[in-house]
Amino acid sequence: MGILDNEQIEAFRRDGAIVAENAVSAEALAALRSVFSAWVEESRAHDAPYGQICDGRLRFDIEDDHAPDHPSLRRVASPTDISDVYATVAFDSAMTDMAADLLGPDVRFHHAKVNSKLPHTKTEVKWHQDFPFDPHSNDDTLTALLFLDDVTEQNGPLRIVPGSHRGPLLSHFHNGVFTGAVSEEAAARFEAEAVACTGPAGAVCLMHSRVAHASTANDSALPRTLYIVTYAAADAAPLSPVAVPSPHQGRIVRGCEPGRIRSMDFEIETPVIPRGASFFAQQTGKD
Repeated sequence: MGILDNEQIEAFRRDGAIVAENAVSAEALAALRSVFSAWVEESRAHDAPYGQICDGRLRFDIEDDHAPDHPSLRRVASPTDISDVYATVAFDSAMTDMAADLLGPDVRFHHAKVNSKLPHTKTEVKWHQDFPFDPHSNDDTLTALLFLDDVTEQNGPLRIVPGSHRGPLLSHFHNGVFTGAVSEEAAARFEAEAVACTGPAGAVCLMHSRVAHASTANDSALPRTLYIVTYAAADAAPLSPVAVPSPHQGRIVRGCEPGRIRSMDFEIETPVIPRGASFFAQQTGKD
């Protein structure tokens, strides 16, 4: 028996994103928050990105406004590799069951990260789609954004364009450079149609990988931290190296190995893996 009801599933098919509450237990949520708080405290001792993921790139990414008395830890790459609770929530939680409700019985883990906007920090995300970063042989892939904090209109919530997953795959290149963002013309259209995804801590936004989305800086006194996990139907084969690698990539988290690859007809430009700690540098032209 699934977690999501028919109305939620239909809303996902129509809009490309839904917010569902109680995606993790209260105990798991508290543990996720505690571990992240420890990472924030650790970041105070650093003035540049630090740590390593499995390919040698940096794990902990900090914003330009980071300081010991004003931490601005904006990204933790592959937290599943360094935290048991982050691994458990990605691989076996109500959130995982919700992904299976939307993708089918056989589901793979693709990658995970934490994106945070701590109080009064400058991090923003330009308009983009996730699929051009992580193309697969079919587009039954989704991003689960678990709210570790209450997400409000004021603390830099995710903003989506409902129905944009049914539109074209847009270029994320500018003058031959992969910028991880759509054109200014497309961004202006999306701004006019944007809807904020808000909800209490412990809720999750389940977003189709083709949905156009963005977010503004957090000018409030409240943090906005998301644990982000990308899942794919098990018969969707990745077409490019993952930008956030992990030894767990490709792990079956629901169902079983299908033993086949399902493909669809599309064309897409080959994404470029960031050289630094995250795609934020690509979007700001600093990679």
